[in-house]
Amino acid sequence: MNYDTKFSIGEHTIALDAPSYFVADIAANHDGNLSRAKDLICLAKESGANAVKFQHFLADKIVSDYGFKHLGQKMSHQSKWKKNVYETYKEYECDRTWTETLVKTAKEAHIDFLSTPYDDEAVRMLEPHVSAYKIGSGDITWTDFIAKIAKLGKPVLLATGASSMQDVKRAVETILANNRKICLMQCNTNYTGCGENLKYINLNVLKTYAYQYPGMLLGLSDHTPGYTTVLGAISLGARIIEKHFTDDAGRKGPDHIFSMTPKTWQEMINRSRELEESLGNGQKIIETNEEDTVIVQRRCLRLIRDMKAGEVITHKDLVSLRPAPEDSVAPYELTNVIGKKISSPKTAGDALYWKDIND
Repeated sequence: MNYDTKFSIGEHTIALDAPSYFVADIAANHDGNLSRAKDLICLAKESGANAVKFQHFLADKIVSDYGFKHLGQKMSHQSKWKKNVYETYKEYECDRTWTETLVKTAKEAHIDFLSTPYDDEAVRMLEPHVSAYKIGSGDITWTDFIAKIAKLGKPVLLATGASSMQDVKRAVETILANNRKICLMQCNTNYTGCGENLKYINLNVLKTYAYQYPGMLLGLSDHTPGYTTVLGAISLGARIIEKHFTDDAGRKGPDHIFSMTPKTWQEMINRSRELEESLGNGQKIIETNEEDTVIVQRRCLRLIRDMKAGEVITHKDLVSLRPAPEDSVAPYELTNVIGKKISSPKTAGDALYWKDIND
């Protein structure tokens, strides 16, 4: 394999046998206010997130004002925006003069600082501050940009919403030509916050990715309500989880409606950690907390009548009943004891042990 099955983001190990890594995407939920952005970083930490993520875009470098004005149709979630597309992106830019303050705030809160860059300047500015890069689904076909990021040698988290398998393979190959550290993230890029979107998240794509790229680290970048998808994704092997984060999903702004709040985020973390404990290592064994039930719930061969030493055991002498003490004869061994002699006297109801049988 020309990709790593384990890498680090900050002090966290990302691996199939490691705890899931949770990224709280603040995105545009800072609402253009630095103080608010700082508060959300601290809230994300308090809510159990491992990383906080921003989106470093400039309206001029991510959308064409002319293009959207002449598109001739209002698309998806953008149709509900109060301002046009360009003006909305302009309003919710992450002010680049904030960067060092945001990084410092995250460091003081002991939470990793990440961001999705949307232009070359953002990549250069973020390089000293991030330990991994997120590439948004919308840039999956911008292979030149993907290659530039991959060449920096840091883990690349690739979201794959609104993409065909051909798109995914192209982007993955671009990254792997320059970098072994990749997390392939399933995503559905409908940002309406509608519960119906659960029908489209298609978590089983994670199985497809695991088959196509055995051992590659997988993740989920999600915009559906709640955290049902998160639990499903972790069960299917996702180890990086990204959800949008705000303090109030009822606030005005493009991202609040499908974001999680501190309460729901903490609940997601708690349930996810419980799930991780329950997944285990996949090896089927008698667990330590089952050792007593092996005795009390299993059956063993027991004598129906008193028997003297030297008597021959027949079918009519035995019955299968609970409990099954250690070293007693299991029911599936019945044919191996029929016709054998009892080595010492036994009482009706006693368990039959291998030491009781005279070969």
